This record gives sequence, structure tokens and C-alpha cells, in this order.
Amino acid sequence: MSDSLPLREKYLALIDEIVQNTLKGKISSQEHVYQMLLKGVTADTGEVFELALSDRLNSTQQQVDTEKDELKQAKATRSLRAIKTIQSQWQRAQQQNKATEAIVSAIKEITTAQTGGRLAAFLRITDPNRKNALNFQQIQQVSKSLQQFATADSDFQEISEGITRGVAAWQRLQDHLISWMYEQSRESLGFGGVPGEQGPWATWAKQVNSTFLQALFRTLALEQSAIDFAQQQRSITLSDWVEMAVILQYLQRGLVNWFDQQPYNVKAGSKLSISTFLTFAVIWSQLADGFSSSAAVYTAGCSQVMLQILRTFAQRPYFPLYGGIFASFSGTYLRDALNYLDEPLRQVEGTQEKARILTLLGYSQRAFGQYRRSGQFHQQALEIARNAGDRPCEIANLNHLSRSCVAQQMYAEAIDYSQRALILSRQTGDRTGEANALVNLGYSEVMQAQQLEQTEPEIYETAINYLQQGLTLSERLGDVQSKALCFSSLGIAYLVIEQPQTAMKYLEDGFQAAQFSGDLYLQGLNLANLAEAYYHLQDQEKVIYTGCLGMYLLNQISSNEWRKPASLLTSLRGHLGEEAFISLLQQNRSKIIPVIGVDGYDYIPQLLEEYKGSM
Repeated sequence: MSDSLPLREKYLALIDEIVQNTLKGKISSQEHVYQMLLKGVTADTGEVFELALSDRLNSTQQQVDTEKDELKQAKATRSLRAIKTIQSQWQRAQQQNKATEAIVSAIKEITTAQTGGRLAAFLRITDPNRKNALNFQQIQQVSKSLQQFATADSDFQEISEGITRGVAAWQRLQDHLISWMYEQSRESLGFGGVPGEQGPWATWAKQVNSTFLQALFRTLALEQSAIDFAQQQRSITLSDWVEMAVILQYLQRGLVNWFDQQPYNVKAGSKLSISTFLTFAVIWSQLADGFSSSAAVYTAGCSQVMLQILRTFAQRPYFPLYGGIFASFSGTYLRDALNYLDEPLRQVEGTQEKARILTLLGYSQRAFGQYRRSGQFHQQALEIARNAGDRPCEIANLNHLSRSCVAQQMYAEAIDYSQRALILSRQTGDRTGEANALVNLGYSEVMQAQQLEQTEPEIYETAINYLQQGLTLSERLGDVQSKALCFSSLGIAYLVIEQPQTAMKYLEDGFQAAQFSGDLYLQGLNLANLAEAYYHLQDQEKVIYTGCLGMYLLNQISSNEWRKPASLLTSLRGHLGEEAFISLLQQNRSKIIPVIGVDGYDYIPQLLEEYKGSM
């Protein structure tokens, strides 16, 4: 093949040479073809080769389709098969070229970064949101390549060592990634139970060699704050930090990948993927807070990883625009977890991902009873989503604002937001948004009618009709989270119009739907309202059962609404007397423990005393 030929002719000649050698039996394997392509096609001329290959493929295919002579057709068929082998090996070569280019680019990005910016450069090249994110093997290759620059600056040596140690730790941990789930039979990420003995962190701490990682994992296993841990790390090296970054990122991604593949497993599925994203984002945010007093570069690095995780999470189809996050947060040190994400997010400019995370923060703040703060998050998210053209997120925030206004007894505003959400959802075909808007509209109108002391039954009938439409639509969509909200709202509406028997049925269904969706806030809310329905029906035993569970679950997520069932139970205890109340509580012990455990059951009297002391 002559080098003097024009490039296109040169590549046509290369293709013909491979085909002819194949027909003569001189090509021993596909690897032989691969090596000929690597040698024969020069860098940055792939497009010319692909055009030449396409021409040969089309002309040979035409010959196969039109040739009448059997011998010539047989030869053309063999030629076509050879060209398709060239095509497959070219694709392999292209992938290899892209991988090589990605590694070269990554090394350049790190080594040309200014002192103090090299860690940030490393985190950029490992960002899973990048178009050509480096895979596991490429990260290892980066580590090897950085060794060449070790004499130029110790930073490169330390980053390389950190990657190597992190990769080795991940390879040891892979076999133990989910073993803890089978050891403790829990749906959560294992942050509850006996501190230090159960869950992922305790399991993983036994598998790593690094004393730094062991200390971090044990801190998390004991439900202690990562802030305090980071503040104590006065002698942390760059290689320690990189090792931590590698292992935490691969643990998080490994868990999410596994949970994403278990959609029908009640112990896993999307709600544990959601939990994983949020748990690791919170840990990184806490580490950022802890390092802030000693190492600015580590603080910035922690925040950088946290935002990468949140951006990835915000793009997932199961991102909870309407809630459903709390069941996975059972540990005490994660009780106010989402608060940790507030400050770092303020530093990010408006993006679609930020709007979605703010939506989540707004929902959580409403659950905690922080209605004004919740409204601020939703207003900010609404503006960003509108500018980004993220209609589902925009509609979700209109719906959330409606709910926040109801919580503040601003019913006219609540109706306005829900009507806007309903119009926009119907215009854009967002059926989930429409179902929630119908529920919020009906719910707002019921609460407004009660506030205005309106007694006309048709007012309530119209409002309840909206709620029923929302329920029907959410059932048709199979949207469990929206269905849980519909049931809950219908139950409250029937309590308002003093039909506790009907309310009871909807609230029971709402509790079951909220359990399935994993929304601990709605679970607690439905139980608290069930207690009120049973109180009206004078079923004292069930008041105690549902009221105690609702009070405990709401208290666990720091929702101020735990005080409502606590008030009802305190009133009932005064009416029954201490001995009779305790007797009824003990009778329900076997039903309460499966939901909140022995520790939860034992905590109930203490909670009632806390309420009594705050009256």
C-alpha cells in the first residue's frame, strides 16, 4: 500500500488488502484485523476511513444483492463478511482511541492545574456527569500515568497513591457491598439498629486496611457526625483524601446500581437508590463542614463531590418531585440530614438540577413544620425550573406551594397555586402533576370552607369530587406516592365534615400506600389522623395504637406534627387514668414493635412526658 496515494485511496487500498488477505486465508483472527487497523489508520483521520469503509460496504452489499453468477455472488458474500469484520474491529479501535484520548486529556487537566487546584481537577475528571466519564480501568491508568510526573511535584505522587489505594480498597469491598442487608433484614441503609454492630459501615470497616477509612466508617457506624470526624483529622494527607474519595464514590455508585436492578424487591428498589444518593451527599456535606477550619482545598473538594452526586440524582427518573424520602433515614445523626445540603446549594448558580434538589428540600422543610422556609425553597425552585423549561418540576413546586399555604391556613393562595398547577399540567400532559393538582385543589377548598364555617353540602361535594378525580388518576397511573397523598387528603376532608367512619377507610389505605412508597411523613400523618377518627368513634384501643405510632414516626423525622397525636393521647390518658392507658398500650405492644421496634415502643412514654413538659 503506497503512502503517496491520497488519504481516501490509501484507506480503500487498506480495506481491499484486508479483504483479499481474508479470502486467501492469510488473516488468522479478528485480532489480526484490529492490529492492521491500528497500524494503518493515522490519528485524527478516522472520518475519512469511515467514509471509505462505508463506500466499500455499500458497493459490496449491492453486488451480493444483484449478482446472478453463483461463484461471483459467493465471493462477494465472503468479501462482505470480511468488511463487516473490519467494521466491528474499527469500532473497537475507535473505542480504544477514545479511551486513550480521555486518559491523555485527564492527565493534562491534572498536571497543568495550578497548585491548590489539582484535587479539583482530579474530581472533575472522575465526575460521572461528564460526557466521557472515566471508567474504573481508565482511573487506574491515570494513576499509573501520573507516576511519570511524580518527580515534578509531590501532589501528583499523592494523587496517584490515593487512587491506587482506593481502587484496591474497592476491589476488597465489592464482595461485601450488600452483605449487610442479609445480616439484618432491614429496608433502610442500615443507619438504625445497634450502633457500631450492624449496617454497611460496620461491615465495610472490617474490610479496609487504611486506618483513616476504618476510623471514618466506624464513626458513621456509631451514628456519630462526620463533621466531628473531619475536624479531628489534623494530619490528613492528599493521598488519604483521594483514597476516601475513590472508595466513597464507588460504594455509592455500586449501591445505586444494585438497587436500580431490584425494582420488585421490597427491600430495595428505587427508594433505596434515593436513600443512597441522599445519604452520601449528606456525608460529603458534613465532611466539607468539618474540614472548613483546617483545609480549604478539602472543603471545596467535598462540596464538589456532593454536588456531583446531587446532579446525577436529579437526572434519575425516580427523583422524588413529590416526596417519598424519609423511610430511609432512620439514624439519629441523619434526622436533619437535608439541612446539611442547604448551605452548599446556595453557592450554585441556577440549574435544572438545583431546582429539583430545592424541591426536595422544600418538601422536607414542610414535613419538619418549617413552612416559611419550605415556601422559600419552592419559590426559588419554581423560578429556576421555569427558566430551565423543566415543566414537571415547575408544576411540582406549584403543587408544593399550595400545600405549604394550606399548612399556614392561607387557603385562597393555596387554591390559586393548585389551579395554576392544574392548568399547566393539562397543557403539558403531566398526568402526575395533574393528579396532585386535583388533590391540592380539593383539599384547599375543603379547608377554606371549614375556615369560613360554610355548611352547604354542595361546597364540600365539589371539593371532594376534585379529590376523587385525583385518586382515580393516580390509581390509573400506578403512582403510589400521589395515591398516598390522595388517600390522606380524602381522609382529612371526611374528618373535617365529621364523617369519621369514611375518613378511617381512606386513612388506612393512605397509611398502606405511604408504607409502600417509603414516605415516613405521610405514614405518620395518616396514623395521626386515624387516631383522631378512632377518637371520634370512641375506639380507645385503636386511638392508642395509631396515635402512638404516628407520634413516634413524626418525631423521628423532626416533624412538629408529632405534637398533635401526643395531645390526643395525653387527653385520653387523662380520661382513662394512667393504669388503664398503660394496660391498653401493653395490649398493642405486639402490633407496635414490628413497625418501630422495641426501642421505639419503649420510647413512647418518654415522648408523652416530653409533650406534657412542654405544654
